[in-house]
Amino acid sequence: MAALKVLICGGGIAGPALAFWLSKLGHDVTILERFSCLRASGQQIDLRGHGIQTMKRMGLEQAYRSKIVNETGLQFVDSSGRRKAFFPANKTGQGLQGFTTNYEIMRGDLCRLLYNATKDSVKYIFGISVASFQQDDKSVEVTFTDGSRHRFDLLVGADGQGSRIRKMILPPDSPDPFHSLHMYMAYFTLPRQEGDEYIATGYLATNKRLLFTRRHDPKSIQAYMGYSDESDQLRNVMKSDVGEQKKIWAELFQDAGWQAKRFITAMQDDSQSNDFFTHEVGQVRIDNWYRGRVVLLGDAAYCPSPATGMGTSSSLVGAYVLAGEIAKHLNRSNGVDGGNTDGAGDPTLSALEAYQRQLKPFISQVQKLASGFWVPSSPWGIAVFNFLLGLAAYLRIDALSRWVLREDVRGWDLPEYAELAQLRLWGDSVA
Repeated sequence: MAALKVLICGGGIAGPALAFWLSKLGHDVTILERFSCLRASGQQIDLRGHGIQTMKRMGLEQAYRSKIVNETGLQFVDSSGRRKAFFPANKTGQGLQGFTTNYEIMRGDLCRLLYNATKDSVKYIFGISVASFQQDDKSVEVTFTDGSRHRFDLLVGADGQGSRIRKMILPPDSPDPFHSLHMYMAYFTLPRQEGDEYIATGYLATNKRLLFTRRHDPKSIQAYMGYSDESDQLRNVMKSDVGEQKKIWAELFQDAGWQAKRFITAMQDDSQSNDFFTHEVGQVRIDNWYRGRVVLLGDAAYCPSPATGMGTSSSLVGAYVLAGEIAKHLNRSNGVDGGNTDGAGDPTLSALEAYQRQLKPFISQVQKLASGFWVPSSPWGIAVFNFLLGLAAYLRIDALSRWVLREDVRGWDLPEYAELAQLRLWGDSVA
């Protein structure tokens, strides 16, 4: 197999996952991360379905399990903190995961895990990104933000929901690939207090507001604030400084009840919380994930949104499929598997087309959101909603996993790639 020189823009999860496979296959891989160091931060994430299967094929299950968050389940409470419904984590290893999975992990821990698995075989460059690029039939010439120029066989945009690489490959008159779900979220951590346990806790407030907590270590918890409606105020403040963003969120939630005052106090005090982040929730949907020798991966191409519970899984699965198709098509071009050896067509370009064709049916299901999902706004609506959640919990019907989360992908199996299997990263017991 001829070695490719590959540049990956983005050092989060999708980029290093692809680098993991490509470097194992002998390719020359460089990762650019525009931040000055590894961004090992963020909130709690998880793996589901095919994402779990992919992680096991990477041979990383033991390392992953050493970092899991042992969350017991999800509860909903009223303004007095009284439990209205509880959905325990599915620890059986059978069937669909609930809201809480057997594979909960902090985003930073997964970033470090992937970095440690690739740092000796992949070149990481921090504090620099892609300024521009030009491509021809054989390569891509990339100009870095430091002014230097470099030539690669393949450029991968794994730079997230707001991808700069995506903006560069789309025509200027293209429709906006970001499709808002009319929801805004704010995230931060705050000191733990008595009563904060290893359980996800949600509280619905009037006017389509949500407060949510999760605990991941002995001293702190994660706080989430959600607003599920159109808001010009929140949309316009996204490009403002963090202080202005916090001010808007504090105004929106000052009368929300439950632990809103605790959230607001901690959010505005940098000594208690210094990792505030806010964004508009939505999906990225584009027809073509590549142009020439430039290809998009993960949230840059098909962000499914946190509402599906499948963002991290989609990134790992996408990286696996892209690496597998590259390996398969390069082998075919070299006649390794007895395939076409007449030199017709570029194997790298064929691999990109096959990556999109193979993965799109999976992504289409992952991005299909529940229709008619009701978010209550009035006290009466919240009471009804909590009653229905309590009834579902009593009947042991995990409403979220059945009707909201998108783990149950049907009619699509994780592809088998002989070239990846030959790396012997996983045993016979891993499907």
